[in-house]
Amino acid sequence: MHAEKLVEVVLPGVVEPEGLEVRRGEVPVAAPGRVVIRMEATGVSFAEQQMRRGRYYDQPPFPFVPGYDLVGTVVAAGDGVPSALVGTRVAALLKVGGWASHVAVDAADVVPVPAGLDPAEAETVVINGITAWQMLHRKARVRAGGTVLVHGANGGVGSVLVQLAAAAGAKVIGTASARHHDALRAKGVVPVDYRTEDVPARVRALAPGGVDAVFDHVGGPGIVDSWRLLAPGGTLVSYGTASTRDDEGSQQLPVLKLLGRVWLWNALPNRRHAYFYNVWAGRSLGRDRFRARLRADLTSVFRALEQGEITAQVAARLPLDRIADAVRLAESGTVAGKVVLNP
Repeated sequence: MHAEKLVEVVLPGVVEPEGLEVRRGEVPVAAPGRVVIRMEATGVSFAEQQMRRGRYYDQPPFPFVPGYDLVGTVVAAGDGVPSALVGTRVAALLKVGGWASHVAVDAADVVPVPAGLDPAEAETVVINGITAWQMLHRKARVRAGGTVLVHGANGGVGSVLVQLAAAAGAKVIGTASARHHDALRAKGVVPVDYRTEDVPARVRALAPGGVDAVFDHVGGPGIVDSWRLLAPGGTLVSYGTASTRDDEGSQQLPVLKLLGRVWLWNALPNRRHAYFYNVWAGRSLGRDRFRARLRADLTSVFRALEQGEITAQVAARLPLDRIADAVRLAESGTVAGKVVLNP
């Protein structure tokens, strides 16, 4: 019987998808307090698309292994870790390192995945589900009867967000290209075509008094329209700068501009609120509280998936050694949901 080998995808620098390198090596050893996870599913999120261009706000220096999150089975546990964890399917939020067949992480950072959930389907709601849940329930605090606007309603985060909002009893308006409208209607979403329609005018027609929350991953000048569409007491949650994905220049500048707008809007004498959301900002709570919150929120998302309140959208499943195809597909704008990688 041959010993398992590590397979990982390395981002060597700013490269086209074909420039990503597949390397092989030794499986990591579980150090004290840590576990080794055999990856069953990881994915291509917007963060990795930005990292490939060298434009993610706080990405590590090249070269490194991307991969924001994963689902897999614990195969080894270090000293101080309960041996019962071995053989357990878990999820982990990493930021980087997930595009590998085996990953070592702190045991305190893993969250059990309920039995019966498909690993690829569970993977689609790790970072996307945590992001959607926290923006909806911890930032905007959307309640039944409210109206929300979700930009990119067919995307990885957007597709989870519209379902969680509907499950919370909110009316949901979602922007997407026309090819995704039937699928959105099936989820109870009122679709708006951002390519052919005047989005602010259409949203005002649907919600004359304004919307209770806007979730905006686009950034750029359009963020002003998102703010203006809020009803009194409404909340804007900005969580990305997709409109600047292909821009040249500083990777920090688009985020700093957004932060400046958020600060200014919150300083104005009005009843509306704005946030720039990043899951890692929760670290200001302290490590233990941050971990506890992530565990609670992801557990809630998994429960929603189990109960059918949300359905996972797996756009495609591709092996790690087809990483170039996976990245190109994820970046094409033609798919709904998340492109998932398997070992």
